[in-house]
Formats: sequence, structure tokens, C-alpha cells
Amino acid sequence: MTDPFSIREDKIKDSFLSRDLRLTWTEEMFDDPGDENMKVERSSSQFLGSAISSRKIKIFSLIIFLALGLFFARSFYLQVVRGEYYHGLAEGNRIRILPIKASRGVIFDSQGQQLVKNIASFNLLITPADLPDDESDKNKILKQVAELAEILVAEIEEKIKAQQPYIYQPILIKSGLNYQQIIDITIKERELPSVSLEEGWRREYLFSDEEEIVDSLSHILGYPGQLTREEYREKSELGYFLNDVVGKTGLELVYEKELKGENGKKQIEVDALGKEKQIIAQNQPVAGKDLTLSLNYNLQKKAEQALTKTLRTFNKSRGAVVVLNPQNGEILALVSWPSYSSNDFVNDLSSEEYSSLVADSDKPLFNRAIAGAYPSGSTIKPVMAIAALAEGIITPRTSFNSVGGIQIQQWFFPDWKAGGHGLTNVYKAIAESVNTFFYMIGGGFPQEGNPTKEYEFEGLGPYKIAQWLEKFGLGKKSNIDLNSEAKGFIPTVEWKNQTYGEKWYIGDTYNLAIGQGNLLVTPLQVANWTAAIANNGTLYWPHLVKKIGSAEVGTRVIRSNIAAVDDLTVVQEAMRQTVTSGSASSFFDLPIAVAAKTGTAQWSNIKEPHAWFTCFAPYQNPELAVTVLIEEGEEGSRTAAAVAKEILYYYATEFQN
Repeated sequence: MTDPFSIREDKIKDSFLSRDLRLTWTEEMFDDPGDENMKVERSSSQFLGSAISSRKIKIFSLIIFLALGLFFARSFYLQVVRGEYYHGLAEGNRIRILPIKASRGVIFDSQGQQLVKNIASFNLLITPADLPDDESDKNKILKQVAELAEILVAEIEEKIKAQQPYIYQPILIKSGLNYQQIIDITIKERELPSVSLEEGWRREYLFSDEEEIVDSLSHILGYPGQLTREEYREKSELGYFLNDVVGKTGLELVYEKELKGENGKKQIEVDALGKEKQIIAQNQPVAGKDLTLSLNYNLQKKAEQALTKTLRTFNKSRGAVVVLNPQNGEILALVSWPSYSSNDFVNDLSSEEYSSLVADSDKPLFNRAIAGAYPSGSTIKPVMAIAALAEGIITPRTSFNSVGGIQIQQWFFPDWKAGGHGLTNVYKAIAESVNTFFYMIGGGFPQEGNPTKEYEFEGLGPYKIAQWLEKFGLGKKSNIDLNSEAKGFIPTVEWKNQTYGEKWYIGDTYNLAIGQGNLLVTPLQVANWTAAIANNGTLYWPHLVKKIGSAEVGTRVIRSNIAAVDDLTVVQEAMRQTVTSGSASSFFDLPIAVAAKTGTAQWSNIKEPHAWFTCFAPYQNPELAVTVLIEEGEEGSRTAAAVAKEILYYYATEFQN
């Protein structure tokens, strides 16, 4: 009987060998030489050969080589060429340098009364580098911060955008947080990447007591504000940080370096959320220096009260007062009205409030005491008299007959008094402000029929007048330690020719000699030349700061021996006669002897003239010079004089320096 398993094996073998699939066998596959049945003849057919050509292999190899070359080149660039930069970025994620802010110096008046102080304050900061990359997550955080700080998300985004290059430095989002905001932010701070609280300070200006507000100090003290991006670029090398404040105007600006002090620094390690883990190193800040002013708070308050009272009485709105010590140039009071409050600027003044200040036609931000330039009116006449005496144009005995004005061909130059003042010498000319006298000493009087060349009496002329005005500090800045001082203007022959293409006429000289026309001066300049006359001819640098820290600032002389003492004495006596018998006779009853000059300055055909009054006292040993300007104040002997009289009465009866 046939074995069923052998039949099955034969069938499987036949089936396998009968497949259409042809195989190529090798000797290595069946390496048994003793089994003849297993030897298979090699096939001459080759079904697996070279599927990829040598050209393709070369191209492929080249691509691999170039890719590796680019990879190594990029690695070299990142690790070697830009290694320090990317190392810094990496360290920025882990190591930060944060400021320890210096305490800003404070400011005192001459009697030690504090005018400015630092109030503890908390600020909300965001470090942009620590915000999530995902926009959705980032927006959630910004929304939470906005709610906590009670501001708009758009405000935060704008601040971050503005400081884009400085992503590792904290950006100030809101200062002066209230108590509840501080509590809420402290609770949620750990959950909010990039958000932190900073303990700092804000300025508070002590402008008020129980009854009165002394906002006129704002023009003097100024205020600090947040660094702009441009300011940071300039000051970063000086140790300023992005969220520092800097003086913007007034003494806060001029003495920024002294008040600022030196910031400290701390190097910290932060976690993945940008929160401080540990302090690696730190150096402590150096506090700013305090300033002691020559200004007296009580005198400043009285000057402001006297000015604002007179403005209300005469329905005026703008004016200025300068009170200084003629013996050293120290400013005792400086008022510009209207004013503003520095406290508004340090307490986040809104854009609407700022726009309202800028749009105000009375310009409360404008310090007219040092930056306002006006025709001097008759306050210039004492300077003209000194120049004429010094140049030998007149003597104390020289007299001219005032008949109401001077006629030059078809032009008439009037006195203020119809019919004139009669025979007038230098004393009467200043005391009664006689224009004719100053027309004569300024421009002379030409012979009849020949008004341009031959003179019956030859005056100073425009060139000598300009020289003497410059000697008394006109046409240039005094460099008072405040910003935005104006230099005024002295018109000259060359200026008129270049500006208008016209020659200089005798009428131009006449106008210049009485302080009209194109001559412009500041209230500070008028006070300066009044002081120089009072102290026998020394023009001092006017200044507000008396001490920086414990160091005395000291007195500086701009020019000494401006004129002979004898000539100055003549003018001093003439200014005293202004009070005893002239246009300021209302001052005669004061308990202090005063020497003065009134002024009324025409400047418009349709508006009232500006009112001036300038004086010094006590007459024999001057301790203060006072200058008052009231814009559109009509007559100086009426409006401006009322302010000066109240200040002088207070000085004589109540003032303690």
C-alpha cells in the first residue's frame, strides 16, 4: 500500500518546482557537495542588478554633502559668530539685572521749609520677554492685568509696543497703585507670568496750607516724568533704567543730575514665569542730593496773592513778579500767572486735561517771568540816562524844554502829558517819565531843514544805545537755573535793513530810547538791571538754588563796574524822586524808602498796553529789587504798582528772612 505521506510530499515538491517564478540559485545556498540530487545548475539570467545609476548616486552624495556643510556652517555661526548674543538671550531667560532705585533729592526754601517730598508708591510692571508666545494665552494675561490695574488692554499693548527693543526690562504699566489694587495684584502675581510689583516713590509738591494754594511754585520746581524711548537711548549709559523718571521742566530738569542720585542694581535668577528665585549679587543706590533755594516760601505766597488780587480787581488775567536780592542775584520770589499744579503731572494727568492746559489762551504752562518778551516801556529810561551821562551826552544839569513832544517834518513824537512838562533835567525826566528828554538824549535833534545829517543836539544814536543795553544784560539770556528763558531782542540798524530792507530812521531811535517799537525784554531782565542800578553797577547771575546738598552754590558776577558810581547815583536819586514827587508818589507812605520807575508799553493798536513797575528798597541800602508786569494792564503806575506796593509793605512789616 502506498504511503499517503510520501504521495503528499511528491505533490508538494512538483507543485513548488512547477511555479512560473524562476529563481537563481547559488552554490552558497546549498553547500552540500555529497548530495548530487541537490545540485542545481546556475542560471545565466540576472533579475536583480544595478537599479540606481552611478550618476544619480553622485548627485545624491553631493546633496548629502551640501546639507551637512550647511548644517555645520549654521552651527558655527550660531555657536561661534553669534554665540555671545544667544548666550545673552539664554541668560536673559534665567539671569536678570533689575534696578534698585535711588531716592530722589528733595527741595527746601531758604528757611528750611520743605517744598517737595517723596511719597512711597507701588508700580505695576510687565516684562515682555516673559509673556507667553501663544497669542490667546498672552491676551488672557493682559486682560487680567488690565482689570486689576483698571486700565484698558490697548494702553498696555501700546506701552509694550513702544518699548519693543527692550523686552527683558520691566515696563511701567501703572504707577501709584491704590491699596486694593496692590492687594489684588499681590494675590494673583504668582499666576501671571511677566507681571511684578515694584516699590518706589512719587513726588508730592507741598503747594498748599490750610487757606492758600501756591501753585506759582510749579513754574519754578517743575515736575519729573517717565523716560521716553528717545530719552532712554540718551541716558541708558548714565545708569538710567527704562522705567526711571527724569526731570521734565523747572528745577527738576535743570538739577536732574544732582537730584537723581545713582541707581543700585541687583542680579537675580528667575524661574520659567520670570519670578525672582534668588539674588545673585547687588549694589546699593546712592540717594540724590537735596536742594536749598534762595526763594522764601512766605514771600512767594505773598507775591502770588498780591498779583492775583490785583488781576481780579482790574479784570486782568496774566502777569508776572520777580523779587531778587540786588547784592548777590538770589531770587527771593518768582511768580508767573496763571499757573498749573505740578501735582497734576505726577498723578497721571489725562490727555484731555493736558490738552485743556495747552489750549488755554492764557497759557498757564508758560513761565512769563523768564520766557515772556515784551516792550519795556519807560522802565528802560534809567538805563538810557546812565548811558547818556557816561557818554557825556548830558550832565546832571542838562535840561530840555518839554512842550508836549517833538516834531520832525511830518512826524510827531508825543509826550504822555498834553502841553508837556516844561523845563526838564534828568531827575525830573525819570521821576515824571518825560519822553521828550529821552528822545533828545537817544536820537538827538536835527537842525531844521536837514533831519538826517546835521544835529542841533546829537544823542546817543542806535549803535551806542545797543552797546549800553547789552551791558545791562539785554538781548541775551542771564542763564538763570530754569529752562526756557528768553533772551529778548535789541533792534539794530543792520537788523532792520536785513529784515525789512529799510534804513534806520530817527523815529526808530526815538522809539528805542523810550522802550517802544521792536525792543523786547523779560521781567527777569528788568529786575536784573534795576538791581544793577541799586548796587552801584554790578550785574549778578540770577539764581534760585543756594545749596546743593551741603555745598554753597556761590555768587557769580556777569559784569561789574558797568558805569561810574557818580552817574549811577544820579539815576538812583532820580528813581527816588519818582516816589517822593513823581509817578509813584503812592509809595511815599510805606514804612520803607523806595526808589522806582513806572512803565506803560504800547504793543497793539487794538489792545491795552502792558503795565510795568520796577523798584528797589530800602533806598539807602537795597535788600530787594521788585519788578511787576501785568499784560494789557494799562498804566503801570496804577495796576502793576499796586502789586509791588503790597509786596513791599509785607516785606517791611511782616517778612522774616
